[in-house]
Amino acid sequence: MTTRILMGATAIALALSGGLALAQDLPPLEQKDSYRVGFAQTESNNPWRIAQTKSFQDTAAQCGWELLLTDAGGSAAKQVADVDSMIAQQIDVLFLPPREESPLIPAVMRAKAAGIPTFLVDRSVDPNVAQAGRDYVSFLGSDFIDQGSRAANWLIENFEGDRGVIIQLEGTTGSSPANDRKKGFDDTIAGDDRFTIVASRSGDFARDQGRQVMETLLQAHPEVNVVYAHNDEMAIGAIQALEAAGRVPGEDVTVVSIDGTRDALQAIIDGKMGVTVESSPFFGPLACETMKRYAAGEAIEPWIKVEDRIFTADNAAEHIDEAY
Repeated sequence: MTTRILMGATAIALALSGGLALAQDLPPLEQKDSYRVGFAQTESNNPWRIAQTKSFQDTAAQCGWELLLTDAGGSAAKQVADVDSMIAQQIDVLFLPPREESPLIPAVMRAKAAGIPTFLVDRSVDPNVAQAGRDYVSFLGSDFIDQGSRAANWLIENFEGDRGVIIQLEGTTGSSPANDRKKGFDDTIAGDDRFTIVASRSGDFARDQGRQVMETLLQAHPEVNVVYAHNDEMAIGAIQALEAAGRVPGEDVTVVSIDGTRDALQAIIDGKMGVTVESSPFFGPLACETMKRYAAGEAIEPWIKVEDRIFTADNAAEHIDEAY
């Protein structure tokens, strides 16, 4: 799948008021043929994360990277320790998808203090504390608020009932995608009084947890007819729980989600899911390009924004062979 990048001087909220990332005492990066590059992955328990890791691995040889790869196993504390270990190993560059917005800030600050340029990938940190262009170079990723809003807009336009009773399956508590996908969806759906969110609980972006949470919430809210999941893995888990309870996803329950995985596109083709908003995991080439631009002395945008598509019954079959 090809990641299409829209790069402009769009600032993350409170991240950098006007201007690009090249000053503010950010560590420089020497131009050379090879680099020791650290990539501190959050976990490897779902197709999205596995595809993202593979993208970095596939890019390493082409970009002249000696790639130091770690897996935090779903622990923010472990991810902090992984970054500290990379700093001790004197990496040249750090690419970091912070598992949660706040716990990873000290690691970002220590990398800067050690003279290591840091790029946040797919997830960000609390912009009230750490800022692009000052504490790290840039955030490479999607507009999560927009993703949630697009999912809600699709639901508003395509829901045919008189009353929508929504269960929301949230991502990892404290992570920027979960915070922003919830905000984007909640704010948009509030504009249509047909809809009510009766329950919103974290499934930690995991299929099995999404299934378990859905089983519990379905008992408390048997009238549910819409499920909004912050990622496809939880959406698939919710579909499994619904079917086990005798419900018919796609008929008496509308399922909307975010990511664009192969399983989600197949669920759309099978009529079990209505929509998934793309959130591409293929960051390797973009990371390479951005690192080289920075080493060459170019000003780097505080937010390098990934442009996301939307998959529905109209185009899922067309794109499923590209999916991961």
